Order: sequence, then structure tokens, then C-alpha cells
Amino acid sequence: MPQSFAGQNLKYLRKLRGLTQEEFASKLGIKRSLLGAYEEERAEPRLDVLEAISDLFKVSLDDLLRRDISEVKGSYLAKRRHQKLISENNLVHFVPVKAAAGYLAGYADEEFIDELNTFTLPMLGAGQYRAFEILGDSMLPTPSGSVIVGQKTDNVDDLKSNNAYIVVSRNEGIVYKRVVKNNRAKNKLTMISDNPTYQPYQMNAEDILELWQAQMVISKVATQQRWDMGQLTNLVNNLQEQVSSLKKRMN
Repeated sequence: MPQSFAGQNLKYLRKLRGLTQEEFASKLGIKRSLLGAYEEERAEPRLDVLEAISDLFKVSLDDLLRRDISEVKGSYLAKRRHQKLISENNLVHFVPVKAAAGYLAGYADEEFIDELNTFTLPMLGAGQYRAFEILGDSMLPTPSGSVIVGQKTDNVDDLKSNNAYIVVSRNEGIVYKRVVKNNRAKNKLTMISDNPTYQPYQMNAEDILELWQAQMVISKVATQQRWDMGQLTNLVNNLQEQVSSLKKRMN
């Protein structure tokens, strides 16, 4: 029996459109588990599914079944490939709070990352970006529920001291903090909250899995935190005390 390319073509077309398996399965009117079986070539797609894909992507059934369409130079596919290449420079994968536990296990798994929802921001330059939803008030005035868009920092040595980062670590999970290098202990970093009611703490550099330097904060207008002059004065005084304390410990 001739080799069928249906499974790999389904997966290729889904990724080309930037859809998760859940989203693609919904468009096709089938279960995600069934789509997974098709893509992993554990089952052959039904005729009605192939016809739906043929209509959606303007490719023939013959091409879907008998050709590796990643090599086909059709006008629609060529256009989608071009769009994908343009968007890859600022494609942002989004990690909501509900996916945080899974991200700790799957951050290095391309299949897991591929299943995350994505969006693009035209103001971002070239680089690798990720967005994380944060909860809590430790980084006020950045409100709980905000989405932090971070750019990948490949090495702990490259981080910029006192800048805000999403820190993915073995012991602390995913946290959003300002990170300060320790001059006396190179293997330790100090995590500082913008809300001075939270005390700084140390983190071992070897426990860090990923660093994403904060580039943008996305939040709902209605959730913006308001500060009065008394709060701002207390904030400045507490920050000055923390800075003085840190300098004493680090020198």
C-alpha cells in the first residue's frame, strides 16, 4: 500500500495556521484525541475530515494523501509560509496561571510549547518572547492578573541587575521579581518585590531553569492600582531601607 502523508500533512497545516490541537479539532468537528491519533499516524483520517481540510486550506485530496505538502509550492501554502516566517520573530507563547504547573515540566518540550496559545506584538524586536500571567500583590503597582511579556535571557551571567524578570526555577516555580546579582556569592541571586511589604530572598543560580526579562505589562484598565501620596512616600522610604540593607549584606 502506498505511503499516506495524511497524518504529517494535518500536523504541518495546523502549525502553519498557528492553531493548537484543541482549536484545530474544534474547526474540524472532531475530538482532540482523534486529531492526535491522526497526527501521530495511529489512525487514518476519515474522508469527511480530509474533505474539510481540503476546503479549509485549498489543497486537493490527492495532495493531502499522496504528497508531502510542505514541499508543494502552491500559492496559498507559499503565502502562509511567508507569513509564518515574518511572525516568528515576535511570536509570543502565552503561559496562563492554569498552565504554570505543566510549564515547569514541559518548558523544554517543543510539543508542549507548541500547544500554548500565541499572539504577536508588532512593537517587539527580533528575539524569543514568552508571556506569563501573574497573580498576587508582590509586584504592585503591577496588578494581580497582569500578563508580563518577557524576552529570553539565555544565561544567568547575562542578566541585568535590578531589572524585572520572570524567573522559572525548580524550587520556587514561576515568579515575577527584580533580580539583583550578589557580588560576594556569585551562585546566589536576590529576588526583590516592588511591593516593599515583601522581604527580599535569595535564590541559588543553579536552581534557575529560565529567565525572561520583562519588556511589557498587559493588564486591564479597570484593575490598575491607584496610589495616594502617603502610600508613595512609604513606598520610597521602604525601598531606600531595603537598598541600604542589601548594600550592607553584599559589600
